[in-house]
Amino acid sequence: MLSVARMSQCPADEGLEVAFAGRSNAGKSSALNTLCARNKLARTSHTPGRTQQLNFFAIDPERRLVDLPGYGYAKVPLELRIEWGKLVETYLEKRKSLAGVVLLMDSRHPLKPQDRMLVDWVTGLARPLHILLTKADKLSRGQAAATLAAVRRELAQTGESSVQLFSSSDGRGVDEARAVLARWLAMAQ
Repeated sequence: MLSVARMSQCPADEGLEVAFAGRSNAGKSSALNTLCARNKLARTSHTPGRTQQLNFFAIDPERRLVDLPGYGYAKVPLELRIEWGKLVETYLEKRKSLAGVVLLMDSRHPLKPQDRMLVDWVTGLARPLHILLTKADKLSRGQAAATLAAVRRELAQTGESSVQLFSSSDGRGVDEARAVLARWLAMAQ
């Protein structure tokens, strides 16, 4: 629909939106493509940090998904990362149509310090939060279950957050994640 570098360029703040956030290498674009059943909706790259603006994807005239710039691993100048951070911060704090935030974390490396900061910040804003532990196909069944249990334990005190395993490669968790999006966007499943 639209890519923006400033809040003033965002579409009208009406309807409902779900934002996708996470580290630069967490698989946000792959998850968006999988959840929407569209291979090239969001551009994927082997180079982290390619998403440099807020990317709005229209589901219909009243509902949107928003791909936020990643944080952490991206090999970009510090000044640019600071600008991305300000844009994301303003978006998450001010956007009235924001129905929830999906935070993606690599299941092999969950809850890095920046992830924890985002969890605390989003829950502090009283925004619904759902965490996708991505790349779950790269863990054994036992490792995946242990990681999920550990993250759930650690996030138990955050209130309105939920967490699940997810894999764009093998489809694990896709239906569960779609159900969360449908609930937040008040759509029939």
